[in-house]
Amino acid sequence: MAEEIPPTFEREQSFSQAEWQRALPGAVRDHALDLPAPGEAIVSIGAGRMHLSWTMLPPRRMGLVQLPRMQVRYRFDGVDAEARQAFMRYFDLYTRRGGG
Repeated sequence: MAEEIPPTFEREQSFSQAEWQRALPGAVRDHALDLPAPGEAIVSIGAGRMHLSWTMLPPRRMGLVQLPRMQVRYRFDGVDAEARQAFMRYFDLYTRRGGG
């Protein structure tokens, strides 16, 4: 059984601002995407919406390797559990960054 996606949650993601902006249109697939302000996105999912907001964090350093980091807040409004699950299954696959 798949993990239930709560209506609101946060994640740390390893993306630069530019990489995240390039990934979003593909990650939301055929859903309408609006970028109303820097660090914000709204995705239409059926009659509901998912609000994304993000802030950049200091990079993670491992020896000589430096990885970009951002804190992303996900908030679903008017999106039922089944639709959240389906949306996030594709979104997560699209934004997966190797490793595993």
